[in-house]
Amino acid sequence: MSQASGSADTGEPPLRVFVVAGEASGDHLGGALMASLKAATGGRVTFAGVGGETMQAEGLEPLFPFSDITVMGVDAIIRRLPQLLSRINQTADAVVAMRPDAFVIIDAPDFTHRVARKVRKRDPTIPIVDYVSPTVWIWRPGRARAMAAYVDRLMAVLPFEPEVHQRLGGPPTTYVGHPLLETLAPILPDRDRPLDPAGPPTLLILPGSRSSEIEALLPVFGETLAAIAARVPDVRAVLPAVSHLAGRIEAEVATWPVKPEIVHGRAAKLQTFGEARAALAASGTVTLELAVAGVPMAVAYKLDAVARALRVVNRVVRFVNYTTMVLPNIVLGERAIPDFLEEDVTPERLSAAIVPLLSDTPERHRQVDAFRRLDALMALPGGAKPSEMAAQTVIDTARAGRPLLANPRI
Repeated sequence: MSQASGSADTGEPPLRVFVVAGEASGDHLGGALMASLKAATGGRVTFAGVGGETMQAEGLEPLFPFSDITVMGVDAIIRRLPQLLSRINQTADAVVAMRPDAFVIIDAPDFTHRVARKVRKRDPTIPIVDYVSPTVWIWRPGRARAMAAYVDRLMAVLPFEPEVHQRLGGPPTTYVGHPLLETLAPILPDRDRPLDPAGPPTLLILPGSRSSEIEALLPVFGETLAAIAARVPDVRAVLPAVSHLAGRIEAEVATWPVKPEIVHGRAAKLQTFGEARAALAASGTVTLELAVAGVPMAVAYKLDAVARALRVVNRVVRFVNYTTMVLPNIVLGERAIPDFLEEDVTPERLSAAIVPLLSDTPERHRQVDAFRRLDALMALPGGAKPSEMAAQTVIDTARAGRPLLANPRI
């Protein structure tokens, strides 16, 4: 358990917060939340929980190594299932023993929600806050109502999620803003800068951060780049490679007829965001990053075998609700960004969507205008920062407490 360094005594006991993150992105959210909780309480806050380097830098002494639960892939999960189940039980035991003012779970629902359900059964008085909603608006909407039994306050990072959970019978939900609004926007150039016609247009190639995405999309992205270069001979292509797949990406790209420049590290990636005229991207959070940066894009997505089978079933029995896989489109409620799924992911279709974005065209202006509407939808009142909004929500939930439930239904 760690105690943040305090300032003047306010007369109130320190806030006790147990925080559990289950993956790297959650660790970053947790670290920012912890920093804002310290600032909001004048340092009068005690932390315990599970997290990685970012949370540890804010003073967390983790219950066990973060790597014990940051497992990706079905095979890896099956191999380490006994350890994962043990860590779930160990974490729930620690929460109940501490009896914190608030128990905050961050993303990674396969781990964090299992812990939360156990805690709710054993001590229904502990307020539970969930930071980042599962995608109930796309997949398995029944999870929203199930969460209401063990989550007292959900902190949403997308502005439409409070309405979704209200409609689906989910827990009370507060939109606290997406972390990109805080971490990305301040270090990027002005989106409204005029298009510089001098020099070759820069195209970002973003094939994803998972091995399955690289395998599915990298070959067709190489063919697409060749088709674009045939129409825009001076195009400069840049591919930011994620570190754990860099070798594989470099080997694949070496066979391409038109070779992009490969850059490494987040700082280099963000620099290219400031230089790019357009991007060819895999579906995912990167599309929201590009929209915040004001980079027009075309988006591609290929499903794995299981998801492909579910897509066929969904045509008969609808249990997946989506018309687009692109986060900015979902927030906007319109298909402002062209997206291509499965059989539509072809060099011809992708290059036809990208080429107009490399110059001053109506297609480019339509996306940039949509990004401005996205800004307005995602903005927080009074220019608040997402981590500050999240911290205040945790404090309010902790202060409100939670009445004892005689027979909690989990």
